Amino acid sequence: MLLTKAHQQCLLELAKNSIQHGLQTGRPLTVDLADYPAELTELRATFVTLQINHQLRGCIGMLEAVRPLAEDIAKNAFAAAFNDPRFAPLSAAEFAELDIHLSILTPAEPVSFSSEQNLVAQLQPGVDGLILEEGRRRGTFLPSVWESLPEPRQFLRHLKQKAGLSPDYWSDTIRIYRYRAELIGED
Repeated sequence: MLLTKAHQQCLLELAKNSIQHGLQTGRPLTVDLADYPAELTELRATFVTLQINHQLRGCIGMLEAVRPLAEDIAKNAFAAAFNDPRFAPLSAAEFAELDIHLSILTPAEPVSFSSEQNLVAQLQPGVDGLILEEGRRRGTFLPSVWESLPEPRQFLRHLKQKAGLSPDYWSDTIRIYRYRAELIGED
């Protein structure tokens, strides 16, 4: 389900307001679902990616739809700004420099493959988001990661590293799931 421009703008404002609320109160914005159209209250999985000067400043999200879309955006925006363990909490000075990008995910579906080479051949650069699972290890790359890792084999090698595996690791027990994302960003 693609969102209208008005719905996209509403979600971007919600993300920005939740971060601003977090700067003032230390908590995410509370969302009253009655204030939003039905399309923004459906259960959807989202990621919120924050950048400053085209550099990652935070990225938090959910791979499974467990909250209404508007609520998920508000909570993930707050978490990306203040709870991403890779970064210090966002400062008020950084807020003015922030670019906010939202990814609204489709449900993940398993990918069938017979070998690593067969899997690589199936990947669709710029389109596929992937989840890799091996035992208790798990990693995901959003479709937007193709911008920095445009070659499928390289994309998969880095995803393995993100999941805590060697880039050359391969096993018959690796599971891969594919999803797509509707990308919403500030122009």
